[in-house]
Amino acid sequence: AAVLSGAMAAEGPRSLFALSAAAVSRSMGALERDVWALPGHLLRGLLPLLTVFRLERAEGAARRAGLSTQPIWRKLWDEVMKTRPPNSENITCWRKKFLETFFSNVLHGVLDVSSDWRLNDHHFSPLLHSSPHVSQLTLCNMLQGAVELTAEHNQQVLENLAGSLRILKFQHLLSSDQSIRRSLVLLLHRLIHHGSVSQVSMYSWPVPDTVLLVLILSMSSGFWRSGNALTYHSSPCGLCREEDKAQSQEATQERAERGRCDERERSDGENQKGSPRAQEEADAEVNGCRADAHLNSILSEPGSPPLQNQACEEASGEVPCDPSSIQGGSFPRCVSDQLSCHPVLRKTRRRLKSAVGKKRRCLRRSRGPYADPEDLYDFVFTVAREDNSGLLDKNGATEGENAENWTSSSPGSPCSGHTGCKRRGGSAGIFSLKAAHRFRSVSTLELFSIPLTGETCRTLSNLLSSWVSLENLVLSYNGLGANIFCILSGLRALSRHSDCRLRVVRVSDIFSHMPCMELVRCILSAFPQLHTLLVSFDLKNQLEGNRPEGNPSCSEAEIPESCLEQLEIRFPREPLHTAFLLPVLKASKSLQQLSLDSATLPCSQELGLLLEALKECNPNLKKLSFHDVNLAEHQKEVLLLLQDPVLQEITFSFCRLFESSTAEFLSEVINTVKRNSSLKSLKLPGNRLGNHRLVALADIFSEDSSSSLCQLDVSSNCIKPDGLLEFTKKLEGHIQQRGGQIQFTHLRLFQNWLDQDAETAQEALRRLKAVCSVVNDSWDSSQAFADYISVM
Repeated sequence: AAVLSGAMAAEGPRSLFALSAAAVSRSMGALERDVWALPGHLLRGLLPLLTVFRLERAEGAARRAGLSTQPIWRKLWDEVMKTRPPNSENITCWRKKFLETFFSNVLHGVLDVSSDWRLNDHHFSPLLHSSPHVSQLTLCNMLQGAVELTAEHNQQVLENLAGSLRILKFQHLLSSDQSIRRSLVLLLHRLIHHGSVSQVSMYSWPVPDTVLLVLILSMSSGFWRSGNALTYHSSPCGLCREEDKAQSQEATQERAERGRCDERERSDGENQKGSPRAQEEADAEVNGCRADAHLNSILSEPGSPPLQNQACEEASGEVPCDPSSIQGGSFPRCVSDQLSCHPVLRKTRRRLKSAVGKKRRCLRRSRGPYADPEDLYDFVFTVAREDNSGLLDKNGATEGENAENWTSSSPGSPCSGHTGCKRRGGSAGIFSLKAAHRFRSVSTLELFSIPLTGETCRTLSNLLSSWVSLENLVLSYNGLGANIFCILSGLRALSRHSDCRLRVVRVSDIFSHMPCMELVRCILSAFPQLHTLLVSFDLKNQLEGNRPEGNPSCSEAEIPESCLEQLEIRFPREPLHTAFLLPVLKASKSLQQLSLDSATLPCSQELGLLLEALKECNPNLKKLSFHDVNLAEHQKEVLLLLQDPVLQEITFSFCRLFESSTAEFLSEVINTVKRNSSLKSLKLPGNRLGNHRLVALADIFSEDSSSSLCQLDVSSNCIKPDGLLEFTKKLEGHIQQRGGQIQFTHLRLFQNWLDQDAETAQEALRRLKAVCSVVNDSWDSSQAFADYISVM
C-alpha cells in the first residue's frame, strides 16, 4: 500500500475519484465482492489501480460490465517486461501473453516480483496463479526450471501446467546430473503422459548429452520404464495407480462375466453330457479359460520375462518355452502353438493382440525392489541397442548400397540395407515392449541444430517406427549424413501402421546424402497421406555427387496418388530435371503450393517443360515460388507464369529477372500483371529493380488496370529514397484517377537503401502508409555497395 501511495503521489494531485479508487484498491481483500458489482464507468477507473492478482480475478466482472482489460495488460507488458514481443500485431490476448511470459521469467529468475507494486501482492503466488495461462514453456541450460516445477511446494503448479501446457521447448541445454534427470523424467511423465503437451521442440544443442537427448525423445514418444524413476517424493505416480486400479476392476469384471458364461454353457450342455465330442469341447473351454488367465498375466507384466516363462509353462504343461521367442512384444512360441490348436484360445489371442496394440497410459508399479539409479542409463541405451548383435552388423552394405536398398524396396517393406537398421527376428525399427511401457505421446517433434549420432539416429528410428500419434516431424540441421537411411527406415516401418497420422515432414541439413528428388519420392511413396513435405539441403555431399546423375534408383518406384498440398524443395545446386519431378506432380493432384529453391536449369527448355507439367497435373496450384534460380534467360516462361489465370501468388526471389533485360520486357511484365485479375501477391525480392523499374511498377495500378494485386514485395532491390518517393507520388496519382478505389494493401521494403536520405525516406514512408501497410527495416545499405556498383 505504501508503494502504491508513493507511486500516486509522484504523479501529482489526484481527483477525488482517483483517491477513492486508490483507497478501494488497497482494501480489495475485504471489498472485492462489492467492487465486482460496481457500474462499468466506476469499474473502468478502478481496474488500472489493481495488482496483477486482483486484475486477473476481475476479468469476469469487467466482461459483464462490457469492459476490456486488454489495454491494461498491454500497458503492464510495456512497463514491466520493457520489451517489444515478436509479432506483436498478431497477439490477440495480452492478458495471456503477459502471464505466460511472467511465469517463464519468474521460473528462470529473470524477473523480481518486488520490482513493481502491481506484482507484489501477498495473496499472489507468481507461479501458481499464472500457470493456468501457460500454453508454451521453454526450459534452458541446466534445466533448473524442471527441478523447480517438480519440487514438492509446486505440486499444484505442475497440475495446472498438465492441463494448460501444449508446447514444451528445450533450448541451449547442458549436461546434467542424475538428480536433475530424475526431475525431468517426472516433469515429462506428468506433462506428456498424463498431461496435454502435444509438441516437443529442441533448439541449439551443439554437443548434446546422449542420455538426456534420448530420455526426452523416448518420453515424448510415449515410452518409459517402470520403477522408482516415476515416483513423486517417494510415492508412485497417483494417476498411474488410479488407472491400474481401474484396469484391475475391468479385469475382475471380465473374469466374472466369463465365469457366468461358463456356468450357462455347462447347464446348457448337461443334456449332452454323454457325448464324447461334447465332453471334449467342454474340456477345451475350461482349459481355454485357464490359459486366458495366464495370458492376461503376461500382458499385465510385459517387462518381466520370468513371469512370461512361468505363464507359458503353466499354459503348456509339456512344451518347453524358448525365452528368445519373446521378441518385440510377441507371444511365446509354446503359447502360440496352443492357441492355434483351440478355437477358444484363438479368440483369446485375438483379444490380447488388440490389448497389446493399445497405448497404455498407465504404468504398473514395480513389484520388486526399486531399481538401481543407473537403470536410467540402462533404459536409455536399451532403446538403441536392443538386439545389438543384429543392429550393429559392421559387415553390412556400403553407403551406396544403402541407398539402393532403401529406394529399390517396395513401399511396404522395411529397409534391409542399412547397417543401423538391421534387426533379427523382426522388421526395422520395432521397439520391444520388454524395454518400456507405452503412454500418451506428443503429435509434433521438432529438432533444430542438434547433431544426431548414429546411435541416436537408431534410437529415433526405433521410436518413429511405432509413433502412430506423430503428425508433424521437423529435422533441421542435425548432421544426419548417411544416417538419413536409418531415419527413413523408421519412417517406412511407421507407414505400415494403418492408424499412422503423419501429415507434415520437414527435413533440412547442410549436406545431402542422396539427391533431393530421390528423397522426396521415397518419403511420398511411403506416406501418400502427407499434406506438407519440405526437403532442403545447402550443399551436395561429395560421395553423393559422385553417384551417376539422371538414374536415381527411386525414379522407378511408383508413387501412389497423394494428398500433398505443399511441396518445398531446396536443391544443393542440383539440376532440376522435370522428368524426375513429373511423377511427383502427377501423383499430387491436390498440390496448392510449390517452392523450388537453388536449382539449376540444365537446358533452356527445362522451365517450359515444368510449366506444361504444372498446367496439366496441378490445376489447383495457387502459390508458386522460385528462389535463387537464374531466370535471366527465361523471359518467355516468366510472362507465361504471370498471365496464369489460376495462380494467386508468384514469387521470383533472387532470380536475376532484370539482369540482362530490356525496357520492353519490363513493359510486358507490367501489362501482363495489369490484365491478370486472379493474381493477389507478387514478390520480387533481390531482382535489382533499382529506382526506375520500381517507379514503372506503379503503373500496375493505373486507371485502365484490371489487376487485383494486394501485396507487392520489392525487398533487396537497391531502391533509394528518391525513387521510393517518386513511386509513391505516381501511385497516389493512379489512386486519385480511380476515385480512391484500389485493392493494394501491403508493400514490403526490407533491405533497401533508405538510410541514404532519411528525410526523403520518411516523407515517402509517411505518404505510403496512408495508402497501404508498409513493412521495412533500418538496414545498413553500405553492406550492399558491391551490388550497387553492378546495378549502376
